[in-house]
Amino acid sequence: MIRRIGVLMLIGSALLLNSCARKAPTLNLLVWEGYADPSYVHTFEEQNHCKVSASYMGSSDELVAKLRGGSAGTYDVISPSSDVATALAVGGLAAPLDLSRLPGYSQLSPQLTALPLVRVKEQVFGVPFMWGPDPIIYDTSVFAQPPDSWSVFWDAKYRGKMSVWDDLSTVYMAGQVLGFDKPDPGQLYNMTDEQLEAVKKKLLELKPNIRKMWSTGGELVNLFQNHEVVLAMGWPYMTNKLRRINFPVGETIPKENTTGLMDHLIITAGS
Repeated sequence: MIRRIGVLMLIGSALLLNSCARKAPTLNLLVWEGYADPSYVHTFEEQNHCKVSASYMGSSDELVAKLRGGSAGTYDVISPSSDVATALAVGGLAAPLDLSRLPGYSQLSPQLTALPLVRVKEQVFGVPFMWGPDPIIYDTSVFAQPPDSWSVFWDAKYRGKMSVWDDLSTVYMAGQVLGFDKPDPGQLYNMTDEQLEAVKKKLLELKPNIRKMWSTGGELVNLFQNHEVVLAMGWPYMTNKLRRINFPVGETIPKENTTGLMDHLIITAGS
């Protein structure tokens, strides 16, 4: 696993270097939080004599809206998730990659690189960078045992103490609670109008328990840190941030399972 992460970082650096060489001295990123960590960005800047300027997005919808709203030339490298990566490649918003300039690409997991998400007409438009689950994150001082079901979000005992992501993932979570991913997990991403109406009703029932819908990882970290929420859908990124400040945090994947993230690094067509 350590070796694979090292390869991912090398490929990320190669992608950034290719962009930086074309557009010196500033390389502009629009990425998820945590993907422009100073621990490696600073070294990259020193080695390649360019400045990295990172902006962060709160959802895939926000990324697409910015690119289609006239900002495609503002950013050089982006990190779209699988739900929009294909649309960006097909829609002419991403630049095809010259894999001969990415020597580490062949060392990545074939299970990731073989996916059709960023392949269009035999061209590759992105490199898999990060993947992981969307778990339940909880305050261990409130929950002695990890919650074992998404249904805990509807427990009236935690009224006003929950948070969910302002993203489609929350719709999928409600679909899992209602069993719409059984027996075919893929049905979760192709729900009928009737199923979507049931999901809407289920989420409206959740409203009294929601303190705030979070948009960025830092926002959710602050909600926990200020003891405004005790439970949320989140990313491992938030769990790690809270552990670094010694907050009593845990994360778990409930019995209904969960959706996951699969993010690519992509050079924009306007870079």
